Parts: sequence; C-alpha cells; structure tokens
Amino acid sequence: MLRFMPVGDSMTIGSAGEHTWRYRMWQHLCGTHDGPCTLVGPRETLYDKQAEAPVSYAYADPDFPRGHLAGWGEGWLHMTPLIGEAVHTCRADVLLVSLGLIDLGFYTNAEQTAANVRTFVANAREAHAGIHMVLLPVIRNIRAASDEPFAAQVARFNELLAKTAADLDEPRSPILVASPPASYDIKADTYDGTHPNASGEHKIAGAFADAMWQGWGLGEEYGAGTD
Repeated sequence: MLRFMPVGDSMTIGSAGEHTWRYRMWQHLCGTHDGPCTLVGPRETLYDKQAEAPVSYAYADPDFPRGHLAGWGEGWLHMTPLIGEAVHTCRADVLLVSLGLIDLGFYTNAEQTAANVRTFVANAREAHAGIHMVLLPVIRNIRAASDEPFAAQVARFNELLAKTAADLDEPRSPILVASPPASYDIKADTYDGTHPNASGEHKIAGAFADAMWQGWGLGEEYGAGTD
C-alpha cells in the first residue's frame, strides 16, 4: 500500500462544499497507479468559513480517503514541528506539499521560509528515512499581482525552494519540485484570487501528478477534465 499525505495551507484543506485538489488527486491515482494506494494524514476536515474553524465534513463528494495535514492559515512554519509525528503515525510514503504563501504573507521572509523547508525535510526523514517528497512552488495570488515586494518574495522563495530541493535530494529519499501549472489563471482558476475552484483543483492535482510521472514513472500524466 502506497500512502500519500497532502500537506498544505488553505488551498489544500479546502472549505465546506468543495471537492479539493486532494479529491482530484485521489481520482487520478485510482485510475493510473498500478497498485494499492491511499491518502493519509492526521486530519480529515474542511474549513468552515462561518464557524471560522476546520470542523466541516461537507465535501462535495466525501467518498474518498480524506486524510491530510493541512490547515487554513498554516504554512511551513506551522507544519514543520508536526510533520515527523504525522509521517510516523500515518506511515506516509509520499508527501505532496503545497506551502509558503501564508509564510511569506505573514510570518517569514523567503530565506527564513527556505530554512524551515530544510528543517521540515529533516523532520520527515527522521520519521521515515525513505520518505519521498513532491514540493509545489508558491502559486502567485491576487496579492502578488498588486504588491510588488510580496511578489518579489514569492519569486525569491521559489528560487530558494528549487535550490534547497536540489541540495537535499538523495536516492533513498528523493525530492521533486513540481512545475507550477503554466495555464493557472487567478481569475479563471480561483474563486477569490487565491483559493482554487474546480479547474484550479484539477491543475494543482495535475502539477503533482505530472511531477511524479515524469520524475519517478509513478501513475501517468494528468488527464482529468475540469468539471
């Protein structure tokens, strides 16, 4: 059984009524992975905007493995202390990580965030020496479109993320950096300039899927629709 753990912020946990890119990834894996697999993580809920808390199970389609390690307003800073226990407890094999936007927006600069990536990787490997990781660079959002200093931090962090991954990559515990979806449009693929709608969910799932196919020969290229 191959266990994938989605790790992320509000774009990964999703909110009440959504499918989430986690669901789209699960659908893709079911159709392309040659062998048993599942999604794991210590959390299962969506974020409830009315309650302002991650207490909702109102998925658009709840019939999939809903485990994850994601949180609304959480970033590398928050997940780094949690990842070791999560990997150990859930016996994760592959981490699908989408973090950084909240860090750069509120907590740490590009260099500090990259330092947290290093600690995150070390903590994950301490829990499972053979852990595989796919890291998605920060996708520019509506703030980056109008805030030049923030946009510069996003660009700088994405450069550092690639360098950090290359530096830490090793055969026993490989690290891939996914390519951000080239066609991702904050007007067409989000509902508020940041959080993905259905087409955005497919494109984020596709970024992870294509990285694993191209880098490891796992699954196939992402070919889902945009329903």
